[in-house]
Amino acid sequence: MKVLTGLLLLVFGHGVSSVIHSMRFFYTGSSGLSTFPEFVAVGMVDGVQFDYYDSNTQRLVLKQDWMEHVTRDDPEYMERETGNYLSDQQAINASIGTLKQRFNQTGGIHIYQRMFGCEWDDEDDTTDGYEQFGYDGEDFIALDLKTLTWVAPVRQAVPTKQRWDGLRGYNEQRKNYITKECVDWLKKHLAYGKSTLLRTDRPRVSLLQRSPSSPVVCHATGFFPDRVVVFWKRDGQELQEQVDPGEVLPNHDGTFQVSVDLNLKAVPQEDWGKYECVVQLKGIEDISTPLDPALIRTNGGKTGVGGDGGGEHMSYHLHLTSSQPLPGLPGHC
Repeated sequence: MKVLTGLLLLVFGHGVSSVIHSMRFFYTGSSGLSTFPEFVAVGMVDGVQFDYYDSNTQRLVLKQDWMEHVTRDDPEYMERETGNYLSDQQAINASIGTLKQRFNQTGGIHIYQRMFGCEWDDEDDTTDGYEQFGYDGEDFIALDLKTLTWVAPVRQAVPTKQRWDGLRGYNEQRKNYITKECVDWLKKHLAYGKSTLLRTDRPRVSLLQRSPSSPVVCHATGFFPDRVVVFWKRDGQELQEQVDPGEVLPNHDGTFQVSVDLNLKAVPQEDWGKYECVVQLKGIEDISTPLDPALIRTNGGKTGVGGDGGGEHMSYHLHLTSSQPLPGLPGHC
């Protein structure tokens, strides 16, 4: 889905002066997948999963140790949130049936997605939020928080827009939740899990190349949080061309990785010394790795020193949790 996926991509640029923390919820409803639950819900803080629910078990599962703070402070939390997920499961399942009719679909596999949440900048205290839906990999409808109306990019979403635009009270409640309640819960979770969520793990940086004619990849891994900036420089100036940035991906241990390719086709080898890869992460000094053949790891087995200057093995382990009351859907489409 274009919008949902786009929100998860890394934004490259100069300077890491603040961290934008996020709380996001992802719902996935499906039809025609016999080996996958018809409904799955996941909650995440700063890219770290803290809860899980699916239609097979119909149970809320807390994924992080520090969630005990939430359940201790709110003994009815588990029962209440399980009920909320069950209600949303029923609404999304009904929506899939409606959308299959609107799109003239009688069979096959179909996916209905919802993402909502909030963001908070820990430096200037600004906030942002979103509520959006997708169907079969395409944007379907999204809430405009400024006008409190729904944006329908496809004609099949127009009936939904017309009905949901009339739910003024619900839309006001959604805005209040996204811009205030969600942010309050986000800050609580950051406090509960501060030893892990607010830590800084230094990236390990390597230069990689598959063959002499392939791009050189600047690969940063093992960092936390995921708000890292990676770019190539030539003579001290950031390159806007010849580079291909990738997206931030999770590692199995809760840290993250990202790669940025440098196309060498227009770079004579005698000019390699003018190039360097720079990695920026708040709380640490910039990591600069020169484009030096001795530092490049290749499929031929030659291994240089990692760009962090040490090349040492480092491992990171993450233990988290969190939660918050989840407002339900306005109903099916």
